Amino acid sequence: MAESVLIIGASVAGVGAANELRRCGFSGQITLVDAQANLPYDRPPLSKAALQGDVALPDLQFHDRGHYARTKIDLQLGSAAQRLDPHARSVFLESGQSLTADQIIIATGARARPFPADRCTGRVHLLRGLDDATQLRALLRPGKRLVIIGGGFIGAEVASAASGLGLDVVVIEAAGLPFERILGSQVAARLADLHIQAGIELLCGVSVERIESSSYGQRVFIADDMWIDADIVVAGLGSIPNVEWLASSGLELSNGILCDEQGRTEAPGIFAAGDVAVWLDRYNGLHVRHEHWTAAREQARIVAQSIYGGIGTPWRDFVPYFWSDLHGIRLQMLGSAVDADDIRIVHQDHEKRAFVVEYRRGGELIGVVGCNAGAKTMRYSARLIRSVAGLGADA
Repeated sequence: MAESVLIIGASVAGVGAANELRRCGFSGQITLVDAQANLPYDRPPLSKAALQGDVALPDLQFHDRGHYARTKIDLQLGSAAQRLDPHARSVFLESGQSLTADQIIIATGARARPFPADRCTGRVHLLRGLDDATQLRALLRPGKRLVIIGGGFIGAEVASAASGLGLDVVVIEAAGLPFERILGSQVAARLADLHIQAGIELLCGVSVERIESSSYGQRVFIADDMWIDADIVVAGLGSIPNVEWLASSGLELSNGILCDEQGRTEAPGIFAAGDVAVWLDRYNGLHVRHEHWTAAREQARIVAQSIYGGIGTPWRDFVPYFWSDLHGIRLQMLGSAVDADDIRIVHQDHEKRAFVVEYRRGGELIGVVGCNAGAKTMRYSARLIRSVAGLGADA
């Protein structure tokens, strides 16, 4: 059994893996390293309550500093990893320090994808870390005009928070509707209505060509003769896995670190979990990078248990789950809507702004979305596990 574990990245996956190792009974050395100087914190609230000023930093932290001392987790902050030697199982930090362990878990997460620099002379804000949220929150003042590029989860949550603070908000989405690719047109239309009812202007089916500084602030061009003036511009264009420091490691990289269904890379003793990892799905043979909080926690559990010896629930039984808070409603999704050929609204309550939608493919239930219907939505979890297992048996 391993006597030492080095975890690079104090993300939800990194902290989760450290905690799970201790829960399992691992008594060896655990070192947890992160580039940020802040105590490890949760990111989902950054685009929600944090922008509205409803939470303070201590509320975001996974644990106080004493937790790491009590559990004998050596927490080292403020020094980024620069290079991995997988053969020696050593990581070299920008501080000049090198760390070696029997097993290494890479949980460096991802960063926000920026708007292309060659098409921008203005200031475009991103939202991924605490500093981003702090800077953006200071700018969100009533009466200001905010333009958001991208209507996905980050864009939608920022729009919701900003409109609630009294800003004039415009969302620009390249697809026909925000969330259309993920949730289908029926649910996407309902979510678009939430934006419209909140006074948010939606511009769909168009792309931003360039952004220029102007006397007004920022000028966002969607065509040569069409633009929107803005005080603040935010881009929500997805994420990029933090793998550049692994370029010379020999690990297989493809939109993240390729792993098997236990988070193992091709290098013995090297694992990856969370937003930086691309895990194998045994049902379809594909590698997928899951970018949701629950997937990161589940992968952390599986990696830690694999290192300690023995896995409880395997990755193949994981049902993807995410949630979002928008305009006073809670949106939840279990499973997936990808390639659904049958979409059914099975519950509605207009007074509560609630609904439940089922997604099927070839007659099999593959996903469910619920809005303000938490209990009804979560009851589908067991059904989806059985459905996924059935699909696997037929594969």
